[in-house]
Amino acid sequence: MSGVSTASPYESARPPGPVPPQVLAGGEPHVEVLELGKSDLREVSRDPEVRAVAPVMPTMLIQPVEDGSDGRAEAAAATWGVKAVGADVSTRTGADVIVAVLDTGIDATHPAFTGVTLIQEDFSGSGVGDKQGHGTHCAGTVFGWAVDGTRIGVAPGVTRAAIGKVLADDGSGDTEGLLRGLEWALRQGAQVISMSLGFDFPGMVQRLVDMGRQPKFATSVALEAYRANLRLFDALMRMVAAREAVGPGTLVVAAAGNESERQIHPDFEIAVSLPAAAEGVIAVGALAQSPTGNGLVIAPFSNTFPQVSAPGVGVVSARAGGGLRSLSGTSMATPHVAGVAALWWEDVLKSPLPATSSTVLARLFANAAVSPLASGVDVADRGVGLVRAP
Repeated sequence: MSGVSTASPYESARPPGPVPPQVLAGGEPHVEVLELGKSDLREVSRDPEVRAVAPVMPTMLIQPVEDGSDGRAEAAAATWGVKAVGADVSTRTGADVIVAVLDTGIDATHPAFTGVTLIQEDFSGSGVGDKQGHGTHCAGTVFGWAVDGTRIGVAPGVTRAAIGKVLADDGSGDTEGLLRGLEWALRQGAQVISMSLGFDFPGMVQRLVDMGRQPKFATSVALEAYRANLRLFDALMRMVAAREAVGPGTLVVAAAGNESERQIHPDFEIAVSLPAAAEGVIAVGALAQSPTGNGLVIAPFSNTFPQVSAPGVGVVSARAGGGLRSLSGTSMATPHVAGVAALWWEDVLKSPLPATSSTVLARLFANAAVSPLASGVDVADRGVGLVRAP
């Protein structure tokens, strides 16, 4: 692989061996990180059990927008996001569904998570817990209980959640931690995995420049790493999909990203980035309440070409340390989709339909609504529409 030093950390996805060839595609994904030279890389790439090889890349949380509100103004029966997706009137609560949140950790002492069994694991090197607050806010939207009289969680019936800390206290991480977190979440039996994070392509370029590389060379290396990681995630998600042959399967949900700036110009749109851009990942765009009250609109920051959309502006959820806070971003939209997916899992499990992730995905997409959206919202910006609860 040209442009990569001979002592670079590489990650590869393979099924754990040995396994019979006929169940290879359905094997559990397994990630290894190795120091490989060029000759080693060629040898590993030829291994029939290795599905993909890619350099380790930096990741980061998708930085939300703080709007200054603490959420008290919305101290009603439920937040606007919970109402918009119809979770407040759904007969489903996410009971008996296991969800995973891969983020900055969680404040396990927050009242929103009382009674929830939280299985925590650190992949960031900074220890469990959430000093940053992003993961606590996202988890609150997925399954948080009511706080100060306001329901914040889409699926408050969830009683078991896997919390993988894949981003450190400063919000940074890398693909090694993310992949290990995904592998761990699958082992925990998660039926829904929520990720409000992205690959830090500019950060990798800057890191290489700081190491003395020329900007064009640094950009080329980072682009090659990004492309290889896209292929790795595609391969990994194919392995996740194949697990449905021997079990219920898993839905993976990720934020589209906040790099668009439509407030500057309507055409200033950035496409969905990794990991949301990977094959089989549900990419989520962010919706806002129109100031004119004529429906929901796309948030100006929301990246284009998501598959579905959800409330992502002025989202009130749990604040690390207690209380509530309001944030905006596709990071906030993603846990709404994860929560609705948990509701559909419960609905499917209690129906005569096949209890598989394919069935849940079909129900999730088929029941997405466009009627709550304002006229003129581009399908490329909102996907199939606003996710709706059973």
